[in-house]
Amino acid sequence: MNFRIIAADHTGITVSNLDRSLAFWRDVLGFEFSHTAHQKGERPEQITGVKGADLKLAVVKAPGGHKIELLQYSAPSDRRDVDLRPCDVGHVHVALTVDNLDGVLQKIAESGWKAVGEPQGLTEGPNAGKRVVYVRDPDGTTIEFMQMPTGRSKTGTETESSTTQ
Repeated sequence: MNFRIIAADHTGITVSNLDRSLAFWRDVLGFEFSHTAHQKGERPEQITGVKGADLKLAVVKAPGGHKIELLQYSAPSDRRDVDLRPCDVGHVHVALTVDNLDGVLQKIAESGWKAVGEPQGLTEGPNAGKRVVYVRDPDGTTIEFMQMPTGRSKTGTETESSTTQ
């Protein structure tokens, strides 16, 4: 049976404090609030494969339409808090393109969060010219912020104002 992926709809992130995470994504990063929901019973168990799943969620939207779904589970009681590093199997990060990397890092620092290192310029490959850095939230979720080089669009294609070789 043939199929094709049509689009990426959202990225789900499990958090320890829904209000704190929602405030960061909405108030610090400027994502648009979409909605909240509470799910328990058979449906979330069947969707997630987690017996006894009881969760609250909030959804925020990025410019361009991609959504971030923040999930706070209150059950089951044997949930674990793990500290995966970017090098650990199973670690996932969200990459966001910004127009001013220094500006977003300043706003994040003002909110009490910070980058894990210094922004780095990429010098090779299809991402050459981008400046990138990882930020980790209080739950350990990694967000990569990327600033496009001057004269390139967010898709990586040359803009009219840039010169091609």
